Amino acid sequence: MAIDKYATRRYDIQGEEAIDVAVLEAIPFQYPESTTEVQYETDEFTFVCPWTGLPDFARLVIRYVPESRLVELKSLKYYLTSYRNVGILQEHAVNKVLQDLVQLLRPSSMVVEAEYRERGGLKTKATARYNSTTGKEARDESKQAPR
Repeated sequence: MAIDKYATRRYDIQGEEAIDVAVLEAIPFQYPESTTEVQYETDEFTFVCPWTGLPDFARLVIRYVPESRLVELKSLKYYLTSYRNVGILQEHAVNKVLQDLVQLLRPSSMVVEAEYRERGGLKTKATARYNSTTGKEARDESKQAPR
């Protein structure tokens, strides 16, 4: 019988409490009557699989229509970087980002979308949406499709 040399290999995995929500800062938006759409993108969003500790990498896009606040960009970068060693599922990560940013900003609407690098022949894209008129938050619309 072959010995599974990977069975005991684990990397340190932090829990969701390691996500640094406190670092997020909001700044005033001077045009609340406008329908300005703000979009932030990064190809450097990463966290780890909660079961293996292996990294997941994604292109993350955050789009929102602000009411009275914008997220301060340096604080957003520190917040997103705090996911680095957190064990969280891909579909849960977009919902957590959405939840934290909606709580901070109270936007008219927001979409958080992550397109994950292919793993095991599967490419995953997860999208979570919020709309202040419906009050719906953190709806997961993930899709997995073979490449």
